[in-house]
Amino acid sequence: MIPEIPPAVAESWAFFVHLAITLIPLFIGASFVVGLAQEYVPPEKVERELQGYDEGAGNVMAAGFGAVTPFCSCSTVPVLGGLLQAGAPLGLSFSFLLASPMVNEIAVVLLLGTFGFEVALWYVVTTVVAAIVGGIVIGRLGLADDVKDIQLNDETSQPVATDGGTVECCAPSPETQTTHREHFETAAREARTFFIDTLPYLILGMTIGALVHSVVPVGILQAVLGPQNPLAVPLAALFGAPIYVSMSAMLPIAGALHEQGIAIGTVLAFIVGGAGVSIPNLILLNKLFKRRLLLIYAGTVVATGVVVGLSFNAFLG
Repeated sequence: MIPEIPPAVAESWAFFVHLAITLIPLFIGASFVVGLAQEYVPPEKVERELQGYDEGAGNVMAAGFGAVTPFCSCSTVPVLGGLLQAGAPLGLSFSFLLASPMVNEIAVVLLLGTFGFEVALWYVVTTVVAAIVGGIVIGRLGLADDVKDIQLNDETSQPVATDGGTVECCAPSPETQTTHREHFETAAREARTFFIDTLPYLILGMTIGALVHSVVPVGILQAVLGPQNPLAVPLAALFGAPIYVSMSAMLPIAGALHEQGIAIGTVLAFIVGGAGVSIPNLILLNKLFKRRLLLIYAGTVVATGVVVGLSFNAFLG
């Protein structure tokens, strides 16, 4: 006699399959877009383009580049170091730093699949605007002395902090003249590699999301992150940091939280906080920033998550 499958297990499996059918095809397409973006907008090109801008227009350009370039922390931080070493204003560099982890092709595509067009659109708009405004504010606080003395390694163009640490990985490759067909072929290969490397994180996120959806009692989630808790949005922004592995893992969890009745703004605050204040990101930034500036960065990200969360709860909740 075949033992009966517990209802919670069956429901978790059904939700996992639903997430897989929805997100994996989108993830494959997003992986190719990431490959194309890396081909046509490499980190060293972003660094060169931004060095000639000042406050205002520079913040807009920096946030825009941060939003369209699919850099991980190991690429974002070296580009940031290069900008600062070349004399780019701190506020401009901050706009790039704030936008880069919160907005990228993977995030947008998975947001579309998880929450729909309206939420994805307004998420991009609000986070990019927050990156622009946050960079301008940081630039006017006179915090240039809180940046560590950065020197660039001639061979890799990676920033080296004077405390003896280095920011390693993702060294830029020299540019060569290639055809569009070669760019697309390379992007396809990179997309395959990116998909294979990142798929385990997506599966992990879908597994956790399925458990959150079917195993974690709704009452507990509502007590901590529900509308009756006035601190739900700040808590969500803070909870994201220790949980964050990658955006591909965060979005299925966020989708499960929303399915369990957590307000969309609270869920997005969880995403913003996790993406911007992840532990790996802070470790790398510690090589460039003194403690006060590192704390200001973390506080800015959490504040952004809270503003985004409260705004979405007010207008779309």
